[in-house]
Amino acid sequence: MTATTVTAPPRTYPSLRAAWVPLAALCLAFFVEMVDNTLLTIALPTIGRDLGSGTTALQWVTGAYSLTFGGLLLTAGSLADRLGRRRVLLVGLAVFGVVSLGVAAVSTTGELVALRAALGVAAAAMAPITNSLVFRLFGDQALRMRAMTVMIVVGMSGFVLGPLLGGTALAHVRWEWLLLVNGPIALLAWIGVRVGVAPDRPEDLTRDAPDLPGAALSVTAIGLGCYALTSGVERGWLSAVTLACALGAVAAVAGFLRHERRTAAPMLDLALFARGTVRGAAIAQVGTSIAMAGVMFALILHFQYAYGWSPVRAGLANLPLIVTMVLATPVSEWLARRFGHRVACLTGAGLMALSLAGLAWGVEHGYPAIAACLVVMTVGLRTVMTICAVALVDAMPENRTSMGTALNDTAQEVGTSVGTAVVGTLVAVLVTTTLPAGTWSSALVQSFFHGERVTFAALAVVVGLVAGWGALTLTDARTVDEHAAETASETETETGTVTAADGARA
Repeated sequence: MTATTVTAPPRTYPSLRAAWVPLAALCLAFFVEMVDNTLLTIALPTIGRDLGSGTTALQWVTGAYSLTFGGLLLTAGSLADRLGRRRVLLVGLAVFGVVSLGVAAVSTTGELVALRAALGVAAAAMAPITNSLVFRLFGDQALRMRAMTVMIVVGMSGFVLGPLLGGTALAHVRWEWLLLVNGPIALLAWIGVRVGVAPDRPEDLTRDAPDLPGAALSVTAIGLGCYALTSGVERGWLSAVTLACALGAVAAVAGFLRHERRTAAPMLDLALFARGTVRGAAIAQVGTSIAMAGVMFALILHFQYAYGWSPVRAGLANLPLIVTMVLATPVSEWLARRFGHRVACLTGAGLMALSLAGLAWGVEHGYPAIAACLVVMTVGLRTVMTICAVALVDAMPENRTSMGTALNDTAQEVGTSVGTAVVGTLVAVLVTTTLPAGTWSSALVQSFFHGERVTFAALAVVVGLVAGWGALTLTDARTVDEHAAETASETETETGTVTAADGARA
């Protein structure tokens, strides 16, 4: 009798089609973790009625997920580089699916908040690793960039479609199903990753001991920082809670930087920020997320309050973002090949700033003007996000790729918090601190339009400066092999004797 052998998944794939099983599984995992950021937003009134929740408690239903998710990204990336990326992702998917099923037993708001916090922990173990593993599926740099494009489109679709999917589902099923469905989705993703992604090789992992003090300080800094921005919008920037969180975040950042410089095995090697690609890509990603989150938050208010649209119609109004994200792929790739990373990302930053300035004008000129600005903004977002995501991971050492994607995701999470805080604060200052339900008076609508004009103009300046500053530190490489370009340049500078062949090998 012949023994049955199990064929191991290939370490790299020759095309996207050949890698459809693991690529679909990783996209599914990324989609579900991103859609959970916004999925329950539309269901909060229903949850409040069912569980007898107050306004503050309902804020924590969504806030608990965001805080644990954003706070643990760097820690999860660090652990994945030590324990194995596929292994940590499989554990994260299993926990995410099982915890989601636990919503069937939820009977109080406190239990739901705890469940959402646990989902955020599991999602943090998934987010940086899905991107890292997609990067590892392919040896060809062009395929890596296309695969990362697919991931970004899927992830942003989940973020944008969350309220639309939630609102549509609520018309037919109870709100608990919005979380219960995560169980079978996580199972499918788990099977796809288990079957299609090769296990990590020991030589691709770091043997450094876990940096527990660094992890604790990073979680504290990011958690307090994000909460301070949220508290500033809700309670005021000079409130005791906001100031205490802000000071605590600053102290934690200082402690983290001091510890990482002194420890023998840092969680985040600060020397990596000496590389222009790492530093610039992270900064530029903050700019893209400020733009994305600011526009999403402002337009949700615009469509549902100023226009009086239903949640489903308001969700459909964001479809230009998703469609353009897909169709802009050739444009972004052409910019990178023709002009190099620095110019391509500067162009993307300029398009984002231009579109935000256009929105400052377009909010009073109807939906077609807003949709046109969304298309322009998405071309800029697509260009900067993809180039920076690929370049950042590729600029990291082989045994730190998960940390690279964790840094990318953390930068975006920080940008999301900043963008939401900017819009929330300006609306509160320029319009009203309480948004009344029902049909708005014409005076309030005009006041809101004025607030939007100022808000989008401010975002145009902020995003242009932040994303442009980050783009300026990138290289002129016309491929996605940023690390190779930088390594060759550094080696040539140090020795002065590197030949063209040596530089190509570098």
